[in-house]
Amino acid sequence: MSLASRLPYDHAYAGGYPGIGSQPLPTDADALDYLARVKAADGAGVEVGVATAVSAFFRDTKATGVFSALKACCILAGARTLAGALVPVVGDAPTNVANGFVNGDFSRTAGLTGDGTSYIDSGRANDDDPQNDNHNAIYLSAIESGPDGIELGAGAGAGRNMINATVTNNVFTRCRDATEVNTGLSSVGSGVIGISRSDSSGYAVRSLGDEYSATAPADGVASENVFVFAASNAGSPFALSFATLSFYSIGTSLSLEDLDTAVTNLITAIGEAL
Repeated sequence: MSLASRLPYDHAYAGGYPGIGSQPLPTDADALDYLARVKAADGAGVEVGVATAVSAFFRDTKATGVFSALKACCILAGARTLAGALVPVVGDAPTNVANGFVNGDFSRTAGLTGDGTSYIDSGRANDDDPQNDNHNAIYLSAIESGPDGIELGAGAGAGRNMINATVTNNVFTRCRDATEVNTGLSSVGSGVIGISRSDSSGYAVRSLGDEYSATAPADGVASENVFVFAASNAGSPFALSFATLSFYSIGTSLSLEDLDTAVTNLITAIGEAL
């Protein structure tokens, strides 16, 4: 069997995607597995430029030790359809609750746009990761088009997690605590917004390239599943979001800067390929 017949993307472009030039073919086994699963969901493989961007993401996150911290993760861009975008990089497949999102909400370059009623259940419980070893992150492509909503979160009291990038140009967070932190970081623009806790006294926040150290002692771990485009409260969504997201990840603590670099390079390369 030839290599071309085994490639999980459109190998017709193997000589180089238009505007990019010759591209190395992905070789990482995890990247190839992910691309094959996306192809199965989409009904056709992605272009070589997109496949190369994905392969570089796997390579770079493994090189920096970030990949092992990703326990539930989706690249919400690059795939040909919404079904492909909801194929997990790692972890259980997320649930498009009540099939609320449709293909019209999905952009191959920008990701998925919330409508104030639809949300994703990541399938990962907030307490699947230890109290003092946890991260949540998103790539924000566009801020809310409607009222403020929570882009990702779980819980409503003690042990709560939350990323809330607001239309009023601010980022509010919680990470294993009931205290909302006003980080003072900007939410206007596009890029990675993430939280990471590695000890009980506080946690790191990163938004659009800037960082903040939150002094907020951990007070438990809420047990609800982490929702995307909303926060969960006893299994129900609240503060639903109108934002556009092209990536999310949930898992153990990590370097937010290294995650930011890998995800930003990924989304930028996908945009250039398409």
